[in-house]
Parts: sequence; structure tokens; C-alpha cells
Amino acid sequence: MPDKIKEAAAIIKGARSLTAFTGAGISVESGIPPFRGKDGLWSKYDPKFIEIGFFTSDPKTSWAEIKKIFYSSMKSAAPNPAHKALAELERKRMLTGIITQNIDNLHQAAGSKNVLEFHGTVKYLVCTSCGKRFPLAETDLKPDLPSCPACGGLLKPDFVFYGEGINREVYRASLDLASGSDVMLVIGTSGEVMPACGLPVLVKENGGKIIEINTLPSSYTDSITDIYFEEKAGSIMPRIIEEIKALS
Repeated sequence: MPDKIKEAAAIIKGARSLTAFTGAGISVESGIPPFRGKDGLWSKYDPKFIEIGFFTSDPKTSWAEIKKIFYSSMKSAAPNPAHKALAELERKRMLTGIITQNIDNLHQAAGSKNVLEFHGTVKYLVCTSCGKRFPLAETDLKPDLPSCPACGGLLKPDFVFYGEGINREVYRASLDLASGSDVMLVIGTSGEVMPACGLPVLVKENGGKIIEINTLPSSYTDSITDIYFEEKAGSIMPRIIEEIKALS
């Protein structure tokens, strides 16, 4: 393990453009349950309530589930050492940016600035009528059907529902960031959700290095990963940071 830590630190320190690609696993350490797996949300709840067709036809039921499952579970979550380590790498100008599949805003809460939220965020809502966005903190969620302060239309959480496409600007920015990266940190993702899962592959196809931190092997581990840590990111990332400092 110490040798792998040193190797990973050296690769990161020597990177021309380092990117992080994160998934649910990094936020599990902050108390947010994953969606998939035996303890995931979808083992307890039917995800149909965040299908765009279901939301359109029965927004009252959909909103009731969203409030209970998303806003309740994420309300008290705080950044963990892995989130903070990535923010530190950015402050040191060693990390170009983060592409996250998470919607919990924990990277920003840790201090990261350049974060591409591939699947959107719980921190904003969007009007299904006029398209305006509103911060969650400034929105009244007490009504069964939260309404737009501007036009009175139905509000929807500004994250990607099943049946919706990825925001084109975010998708393009993510492709550009991955294409320009010679090293990618892959943290807490199984690599199974399309189209996000193709981003590390893009880095590898362009000759880049993949450093993976996952508690279980992913679809990347035996195919494109150069260094694999079968550990929690909250324990590995601070050790890598310390080793980078030792190399300075």
C-alpha cells in the first residue's frame, strides 16, 4: 500500500491536467445512501417517482417521495475527508476540475469551485413552465406541489430524472474536461451509468492514467485502471495529499 500511495502521488504531482470523476461512493462516507446495491435506495423504494413521465402525470405523489427520500437524507450531510482533499488539490492548482454524478452539492460545500454536476443538483429547482431556476434555500417546499414564484408553474428538482437527457452544456464541458486530462481520479463509482461512465474511458483512450478508489471493483478496475485502491476514499485521499506534500 505505501508504494501505491507514493506512485499515485507522483502521478498526480506530475499531471498536466488532473480531473476527478466521482460517484455515490464518495458521499456514502458522508451518510448519504447509494442508489444501487443491497443497501441502496432502490432496494427499498421504487424509483418510478423520479421518472419524468410519472412526475408529469402524478407530481403530487412524486414530490412527496422526493421530499422524504432526497431532501431528508441529504439535509444533514457534510463533506468528508475525500471531498476536502479534492478541494485542497484544486486550491493547490493541481486539480483542474471535478465531474460528479452526485446531486448532493458536497464538493462545493468542501470548497471546490470547478464542479460539473453531470446529473444536476438538489440545491436548485426549475420551473416546468417558464424554465427559471430557484435556490432550494429560498423556495417554499411546504405545499404538496411547490410552485414557481415567478409564474406559478410547477417546480421540479433540478436534477436529471429517468427519461430526461443530460444538460447539453454540462455534457459538452465534461467531455472537454475529460479529453484534456492526462490523469483522472475515479472515486466511488461502479462505472455502469451511461453516458457518464464513458468519461474515464475517454481519458484512457487519449493515453491518460486512471487512479481508482472504490471499496469494490468496478467496470474500470480490470480494464482501464492503472492504480486501484480497494479502500474508502476518505482514508486514501488524505494519505495521497500528505505524500504529495512530501514530494514538494
